[in-house]
Amino acid sequence: MNENLFSSFATPTMMGLPIVILITMFPSIMFPSPNRLINNRLVSVQQWLVQLTSKQMLSIHNQKGQTWALMLMSLILFIGSTNLLGLLPHSFTPTTQLSLNLGMAIPLWAGTVITGFRYKTKASLAHFLPQGTPLPLIPMLIIIETISLFIQPMALAVRLTANITAGHLLIHLIGGATLALMSISTITAMITFTILVLLTILEFAVALIQAYVFTLLVSLYLHDNT
Repeated sequence: MNENLFSSFATPTMMGLPIVILITMFPSIMFPSPNRLINNRLVSVQQWLVQLTSKQMLSIHNQKGQTWALMLMSLILFIGSTNLLGLLPHSFTPTTQLSLNLGMAIPLWAGTVITGFRYKTKASLAHFLPQGTPLPLIPMLIIIETISLFIQPMALAVRLTANITAGHLLIHLIGGATLALMSISTITAMITFTILVLLTILEFAVALIQAYVFTLLVSLYLHDNT
């Protein structure tokens, strides 16, 4: 019980070198490329889920936005698989690191904004000043809209980091409480263990939902700029 509460979020190292790159590359093994005429059930289910998600997410986009299909599908698969692998015991979740999430959010957000200014310059500039704004409020509204635009990648990264970190902390705390209560009250320990199991099931859902929400928001930013 003397273990640091945040030790599971520390970047793992091997021989003094960080191995985050190897960990982030590991989820790609979960999605093998089909090389057979008839796929097995696992690959078939994976392909069906990818097609279902891509159809739902890209239905609102025009032809220009649909060119981002591979990027969006790769993003949701990467975030979802790393979140799920982080629920394994003694594992590391890269998406609990704000730096990694910012590294994903800022380039994608910047790409959507640059695309908007390139192909829809007038519409993109019009977002900074709503129609019918009184003349004295124009400078203030431009500043507010500019700040809200630059906050978007921060909101993406902080939302993902906070949700995944909070879930892992709850599992850690309830798991420690269950171990401590085993020698005090077996009935209470069983109750906390039941809560732990239910929370773990909830975290599996949160891991997938947060991957979908992150990708969906990037998709909506792209839709507003194409």
